[in-house]
Amino acid sequence: MLIYNNKMNSSSTSDGSDHEFALNRDQDEEITEEVRRNIRSKISTLSFEDLLKMKEEMGAKLYNETVLGVKKKKIKTDYKRANKNRPRELSSKIRPKQLNRVLNQSSAPMIEQNKPRDPRFDPLCGQFDARTFKSDYKFVHDIRLEEKKQLEKELKSCTDPSRQQIIKKLIQRINNQVREQDKKDKEERKEYQEKKEVKEKLKKGEKPVYKKKSVKKLENLIEKYNELKKSNKLQKHIEKRSKKLSIKEKRKMKSHDVHN
Repeated sequence: MLIYNNKMNSSSTSDGSDHEFALNRDQDEEITEEVRRNIRSKISTLSFEDLLKMKEEMGAKLYNETVLGVKKKKIKTDYKRANKNRPRELSSKIRPKQLNRVLNQSSAPMIEQNKPRDPRFDPLCGQFDARTFKSDYKFVHDIRLEEKKQLEKELKSCTDPSRQQIIKKLIQRINNQVREQDKKDKEERKEYQEKKEVKEKLKKGEKPVYKKKSVKKLENLIEKYNELKKSNKLQKHIEKRSKKLSIKEKRKMKSHDVHN
C-alpha cells in the first residue's frame, strides 16, 4: 500500500488552517472515478502554489494519474506499405544504424579525425619572422645553385633537341629565381642600413633625413644604370626598353582608333 501524507500551510487562507489529506492507492488496482472526485474536492481549496509544491513532491506522473486521470499510452506507428509499389515510410526520429554504432561508445569507440593544420594561419605556430625563415631555409639557395651546375653539365652532353629545350628553360628559371632573391637581399640590406643610420642620428640627437619615394626611385635608376654600364649591357637594355615602349605606344594608338 502506497500512502502519501502531505501537510501544507496555506498563506492565502484567512485563518491559516492546515490542509491534510492522504492518498491511498494499491499498486495492482487503479483509482476509481469516485475516489478521484473526492481528491479533487479536497484539493480545490488549495492555492496554486500549494498545488505546485504537492506536484513536485508526488511527481508529475503520479499527480496526473491520481488527480487528472491522465495516463500516457505509447502509440505505435505502423510503417507498413499500403502497396508494394510504394516506398516505405520511415520516421525521421529513427537514427541510422551506422550512426548509432559510432555514437554508442559501448559498441564502438568514437572515431578521432585528424584535422590538417596550416602553420601559416595557425596561432600556435607563432608569428612569422622573415629573417628567421630566410636563415633557416638558406640551404634552398645552395640546392638551386647545385641543381643549376648539374643541368649545365647535362646540357653539354645532351644530344636530344627537345631535352635541350627543357634543360634551358630550367636553367633560365633557376637564374631568374637567384636573380630575384639577390635583388630582394640587396634591397633589404639597403633598407636595414638606412634604418641603422636613422637610429644612430637619433641617438646623437641629430635630425634624421627620411628619403622620399621619388628620391629612392631615382637612386635605384642611377644604380641600375651604373651596373649595366659595368657589365656592358647598357645598349642591349636601352634597345629592349625602346622596343617595349614602341609596342605599348602602338597598342594605345590601336585602341584610340577603335574608339574613334
